[in-house]
Amino acid sequence: MTTKVFGHKSPDTDSTGSPIIWAWYLNEVKGIDAKPCLLGEPNTEAAFVLEHFGLDKPEIISGVEAGEKVVIVDTNNPAELPADINAADITAIIDHHKLVGGLETKGPIDITIRPLACTATIMHDLIGEDLAKAPAGIKGAMLACILSDTLEFRSPTTTDHDRAVCEKLAADLGISINDLATKMFEAKSDVSEFSEAELLRMDSKEYTVGSTGLRVSVLETTAPKVLLDRKDALMAAMPAVAKEDDADEVLLFIIDILNEEATLLVPNDTVKQIAEASFGCSVSGDTVVLPGIMSRKKQIIPNLKA
Repeated sequence: MTTKVFGHKSPDTDSTGSPIIWAWYLNEVKGIDAKPCLLGEPNTEAAFVLEHFGLDKPEIISGVEAGEKVVIVDTNNPAELPADINAADITAIIDHHKLVGGLETKGPIDITIRPLACTATIMHDLIGEDLAKAPAGIKGAMLACILSDTLEFRSPTTTDHDRAVCEKLAADLGISINDLATKMFEAKSDVSEFSEAELLRMDSKEYTVGSTGLRVSVLETTAPKVLLDRKDALMAAMPAVAKEDDADEVLLFIIDILNEEATLLVPNDTVKQIAEASFGCSVSGDTVVLPGIMSRKKQIIPNLKA
């Protein structure tokens, strides 16, 4: 039986590249029949990485079959996985997020969750010396995943080990870290083809504060003005997205990669209250700038208060 390897819905670079990396490892090193999959279309940065390194886009799946073998990467949150995930035979989890709970396995499994900035960094360590056998595309995907998740080392989630792995991979491949990161961030910033609803769901997590259900979305960009010019349309789309996704509010943080700050859109009093309680700021209009806020995982989600 083929083992499907996939990450979370709305795949970013790590949830696109890491399934490819791990499926290669299972196939070529462990002799396990495996294939990478996605739970949606990759974002523009991830699509660029696939093209840049000559990698095929994995098959997009909407669900899993009962008893089907799967490996889950870059998440352990059932809300970010197919609704029928617990019917599958989960054989491993590789992740760098907090343990959420709710997944059910058929038996003991391998679980690796480490406090690093990127799933691909963990995979680098798990693969070890066997990485020398990997083609350039696999190493390139690993490098790109880490650069994406660390925002080229700007994110507070970055560890010395993430940086060291990046530098090692870049040297091996003869790639300039800055040149690759610049091209990736330019691709990520090109959102002209996406509707407001698509942007609100592009990089989004479900989270509950008290009794308030939130869709916490981030858009990382080197061109924040492009998104802020669509501010009114983005806020107008929030109620419908929240209703369709069974949430009370949508929080959208526009992350300015170069200036290392976030702008939160504030469409109503509820979001204003959350912003002021969570970040100690004073909101006087429909946006608030949060200096130094770069990471949803480390700086946004842990601080959210009603």
